[in-house]
Amino acid sequence: MKAWQVTELGLPREVMRLVEDAPQPEPGEHQVLVRVRAAAVNFPDALMCLGLYQVKPPLPYTPGVELCGELPGGERVIGNPVGTSGAFAEFALMDSRALFPAPDALDDAEAAALHIGYQTAWFALHRRAALRAGETLLVHAAAGGVGSAAVQLGKAAGATVIGVVGGAEKAAVARELGCDLVIDRQAGDFVAAVREATGGRGVDVVFDPVGGEAYTGSTKCIAFEGRIVVIGFASGTIPAPSLGHALVKNYSVLGLHWGLYNTKDPAAVRACHEELTKLAEAGVVRPLVSERLLFEQAADGVQRVAEGKTTGRVVILP
Repeated sequence: MKAWQVTELGLPREVMRLVEDAPQPEPGEHQVLVRVRAAAVNFPDALMCLGLYQVKPPLPYTPGVELCGELPGGERVIGNPVGTSGAFAEFALMDSRALFPAPDALDDAEAAALHIGYQTAWFALHRRAALRAGETLLVHAAAGGVGSAAVQLGKAAGATVIGVVGGAEKAAVARELGCDLVIDRQAGDFVAAVREATGGRGVDVVFDPVGGEAYTGSTKCIAFEGRIVVIGFASGTIPAPSLGHALVKNYSVLGLHWGLYNTKDPAAVRACHEELTKLAEAGVVRPLVSERLLFEQAADGVQRVAEGKTTGRVVILP
């Protein structure tokens, strides 16, 4: 089978190699072989190539952590491949106990992009931050893969959504997603813009997959009893929170590592998927698939996501 493999660590475009005759993986206990119909590119794919992610698969491995696949009986499923059998291949292994039906309302590429990003946004907004209707939500990287999911889920929850993006093109995408206000951080200080938009009160919830200056600025425009949910550090800078500042301003800093719920509370993950499926069937959420790439373009797709040059989701079609 055709499969991409990483045999050394480095930039995705330099270390991902297309193998034409890779062995087809053999299912073990509680595993099933699926034919990959679409594979979504995630930022962790790039971090794994660089050796900078918390999960470090042994070399060589096939990258790709999210897919829409087809079971032997023809049923479409979504989820995460297991072991070194990644999604950027014609076939992949999945845990038979962690398969989720692909919503009929979504095509293969959209279904492939529903799992990680939307689950992350759902758990961040509802499980961790307890977002309520009428509150104001600030989403960093609002035109990105996980940010776009947070925007849609924030609107579905009845929140006023402020999106922060970098550049005019991404600002246009964020507006189309439904943001009530879009702030281009390249055009001015997002902290001042948020304060002005909220009458000085600040925002109730911050969704931050960026870190660095995005986090620091968020602490300056968070409301009384606000909640900052730390999703990741796409900026490359991990901030060091000032607990004294959190104390005097009375806000919370919450961490969200969605992958832990797969082992700590798998029932909650399945319940979340059921809710996301309902929202997809109702047309309330739909993954923003900005690029559908050929299988041979996978390395370029991962590189572009790593460089922050994409909007929405990039999906590889085998």
